[in-house]
Amino acid sequence: MMNTARYLKRYTHLKIKNTFFKSYSDSSLANEIEVAFSNGRKLKLSTGKYAKLADGSAVGTIGDTSVMVTAVSKSKPTSGNFTPLIVDYRQKSAAAGRIPTNFLRRELGATEREILTSRLIDRSLRPLFPDNFNYETQIICNMLAVDSINNPDIVSINAASAALSLSDIPWNGPVGAVRVGYIDNEYIINPTRRELQCSSLNLVVSATKQNLVVMLEASADNMLQPDFLKAIKIGVKEAQCAVHSIEKLQKSHGKPKRTFEKQAELSHEAKVAIESLSQMRLREIFKNHSLDKLSRDNEVNYLRNDVADKIHLDFPTLEYNTVTDYFSKVTKSVFRDSIFEEEKRCDGREFDELRNIFCEVDLYKPLHGSAVFQRGQTQVFCTVTLDSHESAMKLDPLSILTSGLKEKNFFLHYEFPPFATKETGKIGPLGRREMGHGALAEKSLYPTVPHDFPFTIRLTSEVLESNGSSSMASVCGGSLALMDAGVPISAPAAGVAIGLITKCDGSYTKNIEDYKLLTDILGIEDYMGDMDFKLAGTKKGITALQADIKLPGLPLKIIMEAVLKASDAKSKILDIMHNCMAKPRAVKKENWPVVEKLEVEPHKRTKLFGVGGINLKKILYETGAHISPLDDNSFSIFAPNQQAMDEAKEIITKLLNTERAPDLEFGGIYTATVVELRDIGVMVTLYPNMPPALLHNSQLDQKKVMHPSALGVEVGQQMSVKYFGRDPVSGLMRLSRKVLQASAR
Repeated sequence: MMNTARYLKRYTHLKIKNTFFKSYSDSSLANEIEVAFSNGRKLKLSTGKYAKLADGSAVGTIGDTSVMVTAVSKSKPTSGNFTPLIVDYRQKSAAAGRIPTNFLRRELGATEREILTSRLIDRSLRPLFPDNFNYETQIICNMLAVDSINNPDIVSINAASAALSLSDIPWNGPVGAVRVGYIDNEYIINPTRRELQCSSLNLVVSATKQNLVVMLEASADNMLQPDFLKAIKIGVKEAQCAVHSIEKLQKSHGKPKRTFEKQAELSHEAKVAIESLSQMRLREIFKNHSLDKLSRDNEVNYLRNDVADKIHLDFPTLEYNTVTDYFSKVTKSVFRDSIFEEEKRCDGREFDELRNIFCEVDLYKPLHGSAVFQRGQTQVFCTVTLDSHESAMKLDPLSILTSGLKEKNFFLHYEFPPFATKETGKIGPLGRREMGHGALAEKSLYPTVPHDFPFTIRLTSEVLESNGSSSMASVCGGSLALMDAGVPISAPAAGVAIGLITKCDGSYTKNIEDYKLLTDILGIEDYMGDMDFKLAGTKKGITALQADIKLPGLPLKIIMEAVLKASDAKSKILDIMHNCMAKPRAVKKENWPVVEKLEVEPHKRTKLFGVGGINLKKILYETGAHISPLDDNSFSIFAPNQQAMDEAKEIITKLLNTERAPDLEFGGIYTATVVELRDIGVMVTLYPNMPPALLHNSQLDQKKVMHPSALGVEVGQQMSVKYFGRDPVSGLMRLSRKVLQASAR
């Protein structure tokens, strides 16, 4: 009986244990789906294996590049009338088999590439969150593996879409994302890193079902408009493959969406009271075309406070923030309705009309290049600084691996100080917005800058006034500053922003019933509108595009129309810029840096360098000239101006003692004078003022010589030697006395 009971107990324990492991292993199996694009490349999306405690988790894989994305949303809402979405994209060195090169050997603050990719993902997801969703939500993209062939950013967008779709977080997705390249007149879907380096187009398209565009981001090598429009259509079509696959994965493994509490709304009586006190007065403000940004804002702020005070008398229990939030909704509604009713904008312009433009170049003599560009109340001050290639921006190892770029010889830094909008604030590290605007302006101008330019170019753009589209003003001002600096750009570039005001139905998809496209938008038109569509390029074609869409997707028709309107406005701006400066400056400025090539004989390189490179450092400190090697015998001299170059060349001449040495004939016999005895041989000279050359012990005599004194050699003694040219590596002369003794015998 005891054995039977023990057996049954053990059997039951093993059965429970096996059942536990079986259920655990079953739950850890990944549920996978494959997205097949038209060119045969595949994206795998899986769930259920990692991070199962998160609200949603998905792993995206292309090739050997895998990214895990998690989505978590808090259960309690926050205050405010915006969606508190946080996207963190982090590059892990371990995923690429690397160790970080910083002091702590670990990942520290976010790099520029990580921030720009986070913004790319954020802009693809944010428009599809429902209105009044005030729950803090975080998307974390964690790189598991990187193969240096496939870029992880497209994988991250699709995996983030899958994670949100699979979660119980309310979200009206999914979206699909693809990258479109253009090589040899062929469009390539999700090109590899090497293919992208050869591509004249880098277009990222995020779209949802029914071919609705959610986000666009592009840089192009001055691409023609018809080719660019076709690329957008292809990208939207290919994105549908990812959308349909994520929908299938959501139906089979997704969680039911949670219900969320909406903020307490005002009573009908309070809403009517606020509307009656504000609507007519708001219409008068927006019809007054003489108001500028500050005066219009002051009028609206005064009205807001007046309405809040009067409402408090009739509804003393209402909070101030609740009243002002609803007043903001009324303001937005009145502003948008007035555009359809008046067929004009709040500043009196037609829908396709540009603001007044003023531009000027060559503002300050010490600057290599400078320009100010003003469009309405948006003003930017741009400067160009030219320096040596040693000043090129070095990228971090993981960015080098994923992008293929080791350094940048052209970069743009964008600054947006608080006084540009009459505000106060801290001046410190760049925010995500400033970094994104600077990257967009840099992409817009990069195709026009020569890639073989002998200098590193730093372009700065400081926003002095801002009332909409400061990044596109930076493109215009930056192009003028480059021409003022004499940089031989292929063509001037300009940029413009297109806005959108729509009338939509009440559905969650917000189907568009009517719309108006606005050229060269104001800040208030961007804030109250549904789209910020920025396009830059030359007269010939397009160099960059960025579309931030606030609706849950736009039809291709509106996107195509926006491209056409932006291209027309861009051409008009270029005509105005042409009147200011038509082409790059031909006559160099006095302070323009110079570069010259220096040839140094191998045996004189030690004279140029000095001990530990002390001579090069001395030249740099005294003149500002930087000397860098090109090859074994050639050096590049960079000097900040011609005067510094002349001073540096004078020092170099003294160091090298450029008195020309007589040409020695290979195999010739010469009389050498001993100037020094050493343990390994003797130092001799063949002609006056010649640097001493070593005659090694092995070449002194037919016998084995341990020290020159064994042969009675003295300083000042003359002997015949044979010349065998110079060593190809060290550049030292090769001499021999032994071969003459052998021939004499």
